[in-house]
Amino acid sequence: MPRINLGDGVESAVDWLQNHLGWLFDFINTVLTGMYDGVETVLGAPHALLMAGILAVVACWLRGLLAGVCTFAGMALIDSFGLWDEAMATLSLVLVASVITLLAAVPLGIWAARSRTVSGVLRPVLDVMQTMPAFVYLIPGVMFFSIGPIPGLIATIVFSMPPGVRMTELGIRQVDGELVEAARAFGTTPRDTLTRVQLPLALPTIMAGVNQVIMLALSMVVIAGMAGAGGLGESVYAAVTQVQIGGGVESGLAVVVLAMYLDRMTGALGQRVSPIGRRAAAKAAASVRGLAFLRYRPGAAVATVGVVVLALVAGGMNLTHGDDRETTASGPNVGQGKQIKLGYFPWDEAVASTYLWQNILEDRGYKPTVQQLDPGPLYTALAQGQMDVQFDSWLPTTHKQYMDRYRDKLTDLGAWYGPTSLELAVPEYVKGVDSLEDLKGKGGQFGGKIVGIESSAGMMGTLNDKVMGEYGLDGEYKVLSSSTSSMLAGLDRAYKKQEPIVTTLWSPHWAYGKYKLKKLKDPKGAWGKGEEIHAVAKKDFGSDFPDVTRWLKKFKMSEKDLASLEVEIQNGGKGKEKESARRWMDKNPGLVDKLAPAAGAAS
Repeated sequence: MPRINLGDGVESAVDWLQNHLGWLFDFINTVLTGMYDGVETVLGAPHALLMAGILAVVACWLRGLLAGVCTFAGMALIDSFGLWDEAMATLSLVLVASVITLLAAVPLGIWAARSRTVSGVLRPVLDVMQTMPAFVYLIPGVMFFSIGPIPGLIATIVFSMPPGVRMTELGIRQVDGELVEAARAFGTTPRDTLTRVQLPLALPTIMAGVNQVIMLALSMVVIAGMAGAGGLGESVYAAVTQVQIGGGVESGLAVVVLAMYLDRMTGALGQRVSPIGRRAAAKAAASVRGLAFLRYRPGAAVATVGVVVLALVAGGMNLTHGDDRETTASGPNVGQGKQIKLGYFPWDEAVASTYLWQNILEDRGYKPTVQQLDPGPLYTALAQGQMDVQFDSWLPTTHKQYMDRYRDKLTDLGAWYGPTSLELAVPEYVKGVDSLEDLKGKGGQFGGKIVGIESSAGMMGTLNDKVMGEYGLDGEYKVLSSSTSSMLAGLDRAYKKQEPIVTTLWSPHWAYGKYKLKKLKDPKGAWGKGEEIHAVAKKDFGSDFPDVTRWLKKFKMSEKDLASLEVEIQNGGKGKEKESARRWMDKNPGLVDKLAPAAGAAS
């Protein structure tokens, strides 16, 4: 069977669309960005507790006093985690995506309910939309709209639309046919039959579809975070990729709070707008005894007054206090407030170098912003000029595919660390084992185990396919595949107990700064040659930032310095990377003047 090169055809189609319909994608990007920014501004402008109060008033109006109290408590919990801004960004994305989805899904569902031909055509399309891995939608999204919330917004709309269409169609089809016939017999027009008979009776099912649309939209936040959408998705993704258990739990709980709020509110709204739902709610309320005051629901007028009062208070506070979060240079103001966008993927050396330079650039008068992305989206953003620079390009091998693809649109600022290396490591208290050759015959000392990382990692393939055989370790040792976090946890546990352990590691890595470890020598060169870590920028970086370009071309870090910086950031914890890098800089006085000398800087 000959291979069908569907992928090549799709890439060609994407290239054609970029070249010929770029103006259309720019227009869509502008419209969607405006909608998203507008909603985020409204939700993020009030003080966190005031916005929590507004959401609580809405909950009280829809579900009762108890729901309002629980809402305020949940939102206050998010604020206590320091994730309020991220939560509002996520809520903005969900709301915008849900509104756009429903504006398309409900009419399509009505059309499908009234035409079996349309229903038959839509069904396989909806199947593809819902079963296609959501990550796939990010690829064209990033290509057409670059990084940011819009690729995530598009992917969310596509992924969450099927239940909206299907539930609308189902609700209308389930309306008793005799009622429809009776309406027609009395001379009701098809339009009035739809709006006065079918839609009111189908409303509970349609609202269930609305609920599913919103829940699916919220489930996409992590995937959207991978494309630079920010919000809780980026926090969850960063916690997972950087093995931050506490940060992952906090971010996950924040998502849960938002999910519960949106689920309960859409369910209650469905009862409010549906005649059948209102009768069911009234019947349930009449049967309540005892703590009936907890189900107290203010009228629409009272709830509106409460929301307006809180909004006015929030507006007054913003006018009074304004935004005093200005970045000031602590030295020569070379940057003069110019913005510069730093990107990184969640590798330890990338996090360390990025936040180090964020502090340095602030000291020199720039306004740097930092954003985490996967390698693919980050290189695409650099090539499109949406990101300025990143510090963790492993060359000539690991990131060769990206450099080959975008070479004419990128600027290589040179290597600042190298060579890197892959190795097996043991604690220094393990005596007599200094080389891979020394492991042979000592399997019993280590329990016959080499603690590895993910089986899909390139170094695991090299270890199993080459290193083990080259040094005669097959049969005596078993390589345990786990995860990077599990490997580090095993190393930490063994180190505290002073037990022998041999693990996979690589340089640079913060473990060498936290523990006293020995890299086992590789006299046969089985691991291969190391790489260098480069800073790579957008094409016009040199002309846009001549001083920074000069600094980065001379930037170098030793393994000892990088390891100590990584350890400082690890000890600082999630969300404190910038402050941790600043502490490390304070322990190394004169570093800013050394790495970013201001003498002779361009004005």
